[in-house]
Parts: sequence; C-alpha cells; structure tokens
Amino acid sequence: MTKLYTECVLLDHGSGGRASHDLVEALFVSRFDNDLLGALDDAAVFDVGGSKLAFTTDSYVVDPIFFPGGDIGSLAIHGTVNDLSMRGARPLYISCGFILDEGLPIADLKEIIASMDRAAREAGVQIVAGDTKVVPHGAADKVFINTAGIGLVPTGVDISGHNAKAGDAVLINGTIGDHGVAVLSKREGLAFQTQVESDSAPLNGLVAALLAANLDVHVLRDPTRGGVATTLNEIAAQSGVAIKLVEEALPYKSSVIGACEVLGLDPLYIANEGKCLVILPHAQAERALEVMRAERYGREATLIGEVAAGPAAKVYLQTKIGGSRLVDMLTGEQLPRIC
Repeated sequence: MTKLYTECVLLDHGSGGRASHDLVEALFVSRFDNDLLGALDDAAVFDVGGSKLAFTTDSYVVDPIFFPGGDIGSLAIHGTVNDLSMRGARPLYISCGFILDEGLPIADLKEIIASMDRAAREAGVQIVAGDTKVVPHGAADKVFINTAGIGLVPTGVDISGHNAKAGDAVLINGTIGDHGVAVLSKREGLAFQTQVESDSAPLNGLVAALLAANLDVHVLRDPTRGGVATTLNEIAAQSGVAIKLVEEALPYKSSVIGACEVLGLDPLYIANEGKCLVILPHAQAERALEVMRAERYGREATLIGEVAAGPAAKVYLQTKIGGSRLVDMLTGEQLPRIC
C-alpha cells in the first residue's frame, strides 16, 4: 500500500505528478476500491442495459480564469469531452457545478457561460444538469467548476492505459506544452516575442475519425497535468512496458521552447489541453497519422516514440546526441493551477 510522508495536503498533491498519485492511491483508491476505479483510466467504462457507457468527472481551478486561447469555461467542457474520448466514447451529456466567489463580476460569469455554450456546441454535447453555490469573498478564487460527463462506447472498442504492447508506436496530434505556457504567461504578466495560446480543444472528432478508419487503437490519453512525461509514465506502469521517446521527433513551438528556457522549465512536464497520445501497432502508424492530419485538431500529428517490452514501467528519451536518459515522473508540478 502506498504511504504518505506528510500530515497535511500540499499543492504538490494536486499536481498530477507522483505526489498526486500517492495521495489518490493511499487514500481514495484504498478506501473506495473497486475494479472500475482501480483501473485509473480517464473515465470508467461499464455496461448498462446492453450498452457500454463511459463516465468521468473533473474540477477546474485554473488561475487566471481567462487566458490566451481560452478560459475556465471552455476548458471545463473540453477537458470533460476529452476524458470520455480517451476511452473511445462518443461524449453525450455533461453536468456542471459552479462554486462562485462573492464579488465575481456578473460580466465575467456571463462570458464564461457563453464560452461553455460555444464549446459544448462545437463538441456536439449537451449540458443537462448543474448546481451553483456562492461562498464568502476569499473562500474561493473567483470561480471553480466541477463537471461530470457520460458517453457511449461503440461495440468492440476497448481503449485503456493497460493496453500498450511492445512494438506499438506512440503518436501525438500536435505541439507540446502550449496550454501551460499560455496560462503561466498570463498569470505572471510575461511578454514573449510571439504570444503562446492554449491548445484547449475538443478531441472527440479526431478520435471518432481514428475509430472509423478501423485502426487497432490500444491507448488514448490526453497529457494534461504533469504533461507528456507524466502521462507516459502512467501508461508504462499500467501496461507493464517501457516507452522510448525520440528527442528529435518531439514537436514544440519555438515560443514554448524559448519560454521554457527562460523560466527553467521542461516542456515535457507542462500541461496540454488539446493534445492526445495515441498508441497503436507500429504497422498502422502512417495510416493513423494520415487520418489525424486530415482533422482540424490533428494537422501537426507526428510519431514521437515506441513501446518496448522492458524494463517495465519506465520511460526513456533517446537524445539528439544518441544517448538515453530516464524520463521520470515529477514529485510535484512545475506549474500549479493550470487546469
């Protein structure tokens, strides 16, 4: 059983890194243990009346609530849609709970709600239930949003972090680290020569296209908190495999690289909100890239690595000079409150 080495909750426990995993496994999974929760995928998948459903929940506490390329409202819809999509589900319905800080301008709330409506319409989902609470000024930071989503998994689809196999290819649908750098630049008032915008977007259309192409997709995962490095470590542990990344193949915007160099950050650990990792047999990689590049949110799709048999539960980076280094999961988070 995982042990916690702290008596208080820390910001690191919400990072998506090793501290988050320790908290979840030591407290929540151990107490609520069941097969659906224990799988630790982006959504639970179960049968109801002969249909296979996916169900997920998430909370959004991003600071600032408006950032280049999005806001907390669109982020909440996109994140929920994407968590369902990462199990191969067609997202259908979403609930939204709002915790509002006393003093929040009504104009800001209107803008957030309008943004959620636009995001839901683009993704083809309906917001069908909700709740609103107001807390005294200072008890929350402007607005927090909790969502839950439900979707329908097509017959025969079995996509999970447990399904990566030796010989698989690892693909991503675009550049890495955009969201985290966009949020940080707005929060800290940083100005770069080229503005970085969040990649927040719904990925259900891209996933539907992959499934329609009859590709044998083993794993889908959106690398949000903890970034690509942490997400691949999760998959490697779930599947009992090793994953090798190729440094020269990793796609970054020059502005993201520049920002990370100035700030001393590693973009592999920075959150993304419109990217997904796709793991499938290597023989199908080129076809998958063709399908992804034909979609709006997959035009920069590329192959970034491969799955190996071992050593299990490890992620390695093949460097530009031909060496290899371990890419471990961070204990905490480089950037707190980015989603």
